[in-house]
Amino acid sequence: MRYYIWTEGCQMNMADSERMGSGLEQLGLELAPTAKEADVIVLNTCVVRQSAEDKAVGMLTSLKPWRQAKPDRTLAVMGCMVGPQADALKKLYPYVDSFMRPQQFDSLINIVGDKLGVDPEGCMGALVPGHPSVTTHVPIIHGCDKFCTFCIIPFRRGRETSRPVEELVHECQMLVLRGVKEVTLLGQNVDSYGHDLPGAPDLGDLMEAIHERVPELARIRFLTSHPNDMSQHIIDTIARLPRVMENVNLPFQAGNDEVLDRMKRGYSNAQYREIVGRVREAIPGVAMVTDLIVGFPGETEDQFEDSLAMVRDMRFDKVHVAAYSMRPNTFATRKMEDDVPLEEKKRRLKAIDQAQEAVLSEINTAYFGTVQEILVDRRKGGRWQGRTRTDKLVFFDPPDDSGRDMIGEMVNIRITKTSPWSLQGKLVATPVAVS
Repeated sequence: MRYYIWTEGCQMNMADSERMGSGLEQLGLELAPTAKEADVIVLNTCVVRQSAEDKAVGMLTSLKPWRQAKPDRTLAVMGCMVGPQADALKKLYPYVDSFMRPQQFDSLINIVGDKLGVDPEGCMGALVPGHPSVTTHVPIIHGCDKFCTFCIIPFRRGRETSRPVEELVHECQMLVLRGVKEVTLLGQNVDSYGHDLPGAPDLGDLMEAIHERVPELARIRFLTSHPNDMSQHIIDTIARLPRVMENVNLPFQAGNDEVLDRMKRGYSNAQYREIVGRVREAIPGVAMVTDLIVGFPGETEDQFEDSLAMVRDMRFDKVHVAAYSMRPNTFATRKMEDDVPLEEKKRRLKAIDQAQEAVLSEINTAYFGTVQEILVDRRKGGRWQGRTRTDKLVFFDPPDDSGRDMIGEMVNIRITKTSPWSLQGKLVATPVAVS
């Protein structure tokens, strides 16, 4: 039997898909190159925005003939499309064999096990990716307790649940043995890690444990943070540990205090700026990444200008910007009017993109002529690519021995060309020593 997993959405979904694949492979299934060639198809869905939900619905609808053509095929849906009660989905899509909430894989594992005559409990170990890429994701905390008025995540992924430090250290050790050089520690609110564990270890404690006990791991990243939980201890730990990368994803979502209050974000414009100031003071050269919503209910032009000013002033290395869309069961959908016209949302999106492009042009120009440490993670169009410690995408040509596989190598690249979205350079002969 062969399986295929279609994934839409965030890094958490990517990590869930890897672990779902690990479970199916432990049952003896092989990965199919395309959905049409699979016996088991899993759709890992996202509904954070309407566009993502539309993609999931389209894919699910298109697979109805595939599922009904052969009764021994299996179709499953997982991810944020599946809430606590899946009855409505079962009525809409009766040809689906299993609906699974995030991280709840047992239903499909048992269905496949029954078809194969295999007892999953007797043959399955930890759901660690069997064939991970050189850079991979490690979920450390599931769910979210923040309940921002625009967000559906707490209703779909549930309350925060942290994984024990020992379990995560062991997983990183296993991943290193499978060729991984870089992990990204994941959570909807990664800085909230550990508050529900005995002794309340925090993200800084976890990073230190992995740093000390998995020395073969070249790089450690993390995302996504929340301003209210970005403690000084976490900031100081990033600054102190050499294999933790200087890259912090800290969403501000809106630059106006009234909008932030309607979003129930729990901080002000000034408080956010103060936190970023402390991060930059402690971690020289840190790259700051953020998320921003435009067109939230009630957002006036003047309030939007506060967000635009934040983008220009704070000089982020990356801004993930999205137009607000109503999500079922959220407070904003139940209590607020989606009163910013679509065309106005698009205009605001464009204004943010243009402002950020100008900022990035200046930031990335400063890389020209410098030598950057790059972890090579893929080859595309005949060129190698990888990322700097600050997560800048870098392209470079193969060395003279072009048959050499450079995936996983740490190399020095002299930057010879810059743009707002990527860098290009040439390989420097001196090897990089990984501490």
